[in-house]
Amino acid sequence: MSETLTKAAARNIFYGGTVFFFLIFIGLVAHSVTTASAIATNNPITPSVAAGKHIWERHACIDCHTILGEGAYFAPELGNVWVRFGGKESPDGARDALKAWMKAQPTGIAGRRQMPHFAITDAELDQLVDFLKWTSEINTQNWPPQVSG
Repeated sequence: MSETLTKAAARNIFYGGTVFFFLIFIGLVAHSVTTASAIATNNPITPSVAAGKHIWERHACIDCHTILGEGAYFAPELGNVWVRFGGKESPDGARDALKAWMKAQPTGIAGRRQMPHFAITDAELDQLVDFLKWTSEINTQNWPPQVSG
């Protein structure tokens, strides 16, 4: 047996590997598309959720908060804030508590990071809460691992 790799063998390995990994890539794309379709079907984006996302972007909330692990780490994670405020047990109570929390900012408590006061109407608060509720219902495969935020 020859101990050197011939040009023909190297070419065959290259083409075989290219075909193999291209097929793997196609399979992963198909899996991603079907998973994304299932997520969109199980957790549809309503006009209120979309408006809440626009409010999130307009006020640059991601400059301080993380959502599903993306963003700044100055303020708490908001991908599970609906769950932390008891949204699974009492949706109306969580909605009211989140709205009251956002309206009460800044709290003025010494030694704590303060969220600035944004002039957000009640309708906009409802839309922002809908966006946060929608975000908490995404199947993140148990991420973040702690509900504490």
